[in-house]
Amino acid sequence: MKSTLSTLFAFAFALAMSSTAKAELKVGDSAPSVTGVTETGQKLNLGDVYPKQAYTLVYFFPKADTPGCTAQGCSLRDAYEDLTKKGVAVIGVSLDNADAQKAFKEKYHFPFTLIADPDQTVVNAFGVKVKSVIGFGSFASREAFLIKGGKIVWTDYSAKTSKQAEDVLKVIAAGS
Repeated sequence: MKSTLSTLFAFAFALAMSSTAKAELKVGDSAPSVTGVTETGQKLNLGDVYPKQAYTLVYFFPKADTPGCTAQGCSLRDAYEDLTKKGVAVIGVSLDNADAQKAFKEKYHFPFTLIADPDQTVVNAFGVKVKSVIGFGSFASREAFLIKGGKIVWTDYSAKTSKQAEDVLKVIAAGS
């Protein structure tokens, strides 16, 4: 009986989830010049950010202040000095609103910009998958894009939470 209930629950959960498929950006593609709204409510055109630093890391996370997203953000926060020494601008994006992003940033002392993307403008421009869970809303997939000179030089379609900064620094050290 317990096994049957587990199977039924798993099946029901799978049916309740739907995923929106989009064309993924790949290494060598031009990075989208798209405008989003930051945690402060200000508009930010990513196309204006790319030329200001050697690299721009745009990372997508499902939901502010959840365990995995916190681990990912803290990985980047803790290595922020090393990342900035390598010329990396860090920008996090989720479907949360600006107030949720601001609270998340303040709670964990993130020194980088967070973009609130409830209308999925930035997510769609990057081709990030969105999953909808009935009763819980929509969530961006955990993905990351490293950009240099306006081109994508590295992608991570299932970004690790506590190793995000380490992975980015390894790519840069390897000469991307």
